[in-house]
Amino acid sequence: MQAVLVRIGSDSAYGGWQAPVDPASGAFVYVPIPESKKSVISEENRRYGSELMPKLQEFCAAHKIDCGSGINLPTGFSQTLLHYDPDFDYLTYGDNGSSRGARIKHLNNGDLLVFYAALRPIRPCTERLIYAIVGLYVVEEVIPASAVEPRRRAENAHTRKAKMCKDDIVVRAKRGCSGRLERAIPIGYFNNRAYRVRPDLLDQWGGLSVKAGYVQRSAVPPLFTQAHRFLKWFMKQDYALIERNN
Repeated sequence: MQAVLVRIGSDSAYGGWQAPVDPASGAFVYVPIPESKKSVISEENRRYGSELMPKLQEFCAAHKIDCGSGINLPTGFSQTLLHYDPDFDYLTYGDNGSSRGARIKHLNNGDLLVFYAALRPIRPCTERLIYAIVGLYVVEEVIPASAVEPRRRAENAHTRKAKMCKDDIVVRAKRGCSGRLERAIPIGYFNNRAYRVRPDLLDQWGGLSVKAGYVQRSAVPPLFTQAHRFLKWFMKQDYALIERNN
């Protein structure tokens, strides 16, 4: 078994904003990165305002915070296009198989994609940002984006594009054991000028293919060096996987 740890979601580099999380319960909103206006098929345009604002409003109401100042929405948020990737509604994930997704390109049936995000807590806690696992895929197949049949192109951001990259790939995950986590599982802490996976978790997982658990930013997603140990740990967590974006 192989397992890859993949960073997803809007952050300071892609979108300029972190999605909210309640540090007490782990409840969060999945906020994808922005999409280029020029790259998507017109009828597939999906915007933050129409798709995410209702979910953010529900989250804010449930946690009794102001939806403006409480989560610091960026200017022009509502009209920005969405790059839903992964798309938990369809259990897909796309990437460039010749660069960032080179390791993912060679995953096989039964391998794992583990998704994590940097989330901003809505109440004071020990960390300024909460680095947390927010989803998991058990791989069914990995195919070239160009091989996706027209009727299924709407299932992933990389195949919604008016012009697909020749090196793009699409992962399809198995239903019933894949999805977005209903509650985020914190894994990170700030140490030595960067966010890293906590040492106790690295010990339980058997390690990552990056020095000292560095997960703040990486050009190539790290591998779990002992994927079976990570899966054993994950199966013991109190979680629920849901097959929808929010």
